[in-house]
Amino acid sequence: MTEQATNKNIEQAVLAGGCFWCIEAAYNSLKGIISATSGYMGGEGVPSYEAVCKGDTGHAEVVKLEFDANIISYQEILEIFFTLHNPTQLNRQGNDIGSQYRSEIFAYDEQQKRIASNIIDELTAAQSFDDVIVTQVSPVSVFFRGEDYHQEYFNNNPENQYCQAVVSPKLAKFRQTFVSKLK
Repeated sequence: MTEQATNKNIEQAVLAGGCFWCIEAAYNSLKGIISATSGYMGGEGVPSYEAVCKGDTGHAEVVKLEFDANIISYQEILEIFFTLHNPTQLNRQGNDIGSQYRSEIFAYDEQQKRIASNIIDELTAAQSFDDVIVTQVSPVSVFFRGEDYHQEYFNNNPENQYCQAVVSPKLAKFRQTFVSKLK
């Protein structure tokens, strides 16, 4: 192993903020992110994309991050999360409607729960949004990896209409805002 590999401080985070294609694409472009995997969490049973889209499972579309905390902190990951989606929309993001598109942070431990709650409190106190933040903070549960075709969806399907209309503009704004954090 190289010295660089032995000095990594690997942690995980799971975030739900609407369609996982956008969240995954944004985090995959950041320094310190080792992997961003689209999947499902927070519901009952073993999900499929079709079942989750029907809203019958209770699962949210999530992105599971593996990151080097020496390069990007959990706090920074959450600060970015609140710029990537609208945390005031209950069970939706724009035209994507249903509980599978909810805003939720799945905490691995008490420290992650505390950091998430503190950020929500700070954003609320600063009146950073016009409406009330509805983001839930919940304990992490079983992560179900999404189907292969959902992994790196934006990179593999940039001409897709949804990617052109929704993901691409969000990523352009994101890249301008976080240019110093990009790989």
